[in-house]
Amino acid sequence: MVAGLKPRGFTWVIADRLAVSDRVGGSGFQHRRVRREEEITWLVEEGGINTIVSMLPGNQNLAAYRQAGIATYSVPVGNPIETDDISRFFSTLDKALDRSHARVLVHREVIDDTVGGLLGGYLVTSGLVDDPILALAVIQQILGRALGPDGRSLIPAASAS
Repeated sequence: MVAGLKPRGFTWVIADRLAVSDRVGGSGFQHRRVRREEEITWLVEEGGINTIVSMLPGNQNLAAYRQAGIATYSVPVGNPIETDDISRFFSTLDKALDRSHARVLVHREVIDDTVGGLLGGYLVTSGLVDDPILALAVIQQILGRALGPDGRSLIPAASAS
């Protein structure tokens, strides 16, 4: 029997290490406390998620995650995205993944070009993928959609290592 409710858009970017989804509990007008609780239950019991990197502004959902025993990191990413946002996201994601046995979920209101571009950029800057064109292809395949120019611009031209 499956516990809870799988968050919208949930998919693994790096198998059993790094996942992505829409905002837990739904976005905007659709956000519901009961749905959030069901999705947190699924994340913990079925997904094994123990760390969340939230790109939402403010402290949305952070207390609920902590109450469920999930470590939290908040990296608000604005629109338009700033250069500082990019470097803070990459360093925070490194820190979250460095935790012993970390299974990290990254989320924003929805999985948009910014989220896809940042995840593709992370694949390059972390050295997991050397070629930015391959990183773009990989992240598009994982997300099941093409990234537009804004998302593509977040994938650096060369590895930082």
